[in-house]
Amino acid sequence: MNIQDLDVSRLPRGRKETGWLKVASRPDGGDWRLPFLCVTGAEAGPALLVIAGVHGDEYEGVEAIPGVFSRIDPKALRGTLLTVPVCNVPAYEAATRSSPLDGLNLARVFPGDANGSVTQRIAFWVTERLLKGADLLIDLHSGGVTYHMPTLVGYSHSEDELGRRSLAAARDFGAPILWGHPPPVPPGRSISAAVDLGVPWLYAEAAGGGFARPEDVALYRDGVLRVMQGLDMLEGEPEPRPATHHLIGSGDLDRVILAPVAGYYRTEVGLLDEVKAGQRLGIVQDFFGRVTAEVRADRDGLVIMLRRLARVQVGDGLAHLTSYLG
Repeated sequence: MNIQDLDVSRLPRGRKETGWLKVASRPDGGDWRLPFLCVTGAEAGPALLVIAGVHGDEYEGVEAIPGVFSRIDPKALRGTLLTVPVCNVPAYEAATRSSPLDGLNLARVFPGDANGSVTQRIAFWVTERLLKGADLLIDLHSGGVTYHMPTLVGYSHSEDELGRRSLAAARDFGAPILWGHPPPVPPGRSISAAVDLGVPWLYAEAAGGGFARPEDVALYRDGVLRVMQGLDMLEGEPEPRPATHHLIGSGDLDRVILAPVAGYYRTEVGLLDEVKAGQRLGIVQDFFGRVTAEVRADRDGLVIMLRRLARVQVGDGLAHLTSYLG
């Protein structure tokens, strides 16, 4: 099916569907397609959109989404579950964060362009045909090959209805760390497109590393099912799982502590370490072992992201700091 022909409001009730959504043509005469798994409940209710594989080197959500799909009986579902386990198929095939076709990061081009490059078209049609019909967005990420992050769920930290619903869903998800992001959300993200449409959102992060840890896949899978219980799409109440950390701050990984020089980076702190402004976080050295730069904290904070790849170029992100709520 061409994705532009998809109308989620007309999907027949009480069914499970899998298939491919065409978004653009390939030079070999084939198509760039997105895998689509959908469950429509026997009863009407909310529409939940769950996406993963926005970056091609992040695999937890790719495995978790089919696990959610397999556990849902349409007869026991109220509403509709819409899922795309791999949004950025070109990047997934190359095992890269950004697309090899146009060099674009899918998480920076939402809401996209119907007449743009393949990445821009993916963002456009996911927004137009899926996000616009959703009552909540869950975007499953991880640190991928480049970054290392703790297992967390991010949400909109705002006092409006969108923020309240986002926080409620984040708590239901059950990750050990809650990370609230005050508005505005940086542009180009799936979650910024959700904000523009008035759709509550959350996203999840995990360690990554080029593989998916079973415990992270299970947490993502069960987290989505728990959110569905919280939305009254499934029977039962999500069992309370209090977070060990409740953090607040910008989640913009484009505005982090950057490498001042190229070379080999060695970090000297760990995830969730509390650091002080000016504290040394790591060093960059050359191939002869000489220290060419010291990397220091630009403020007090909690380490929420670290670079995993030791090879760095000038301007590569090395670390990100955030704060406790309150």
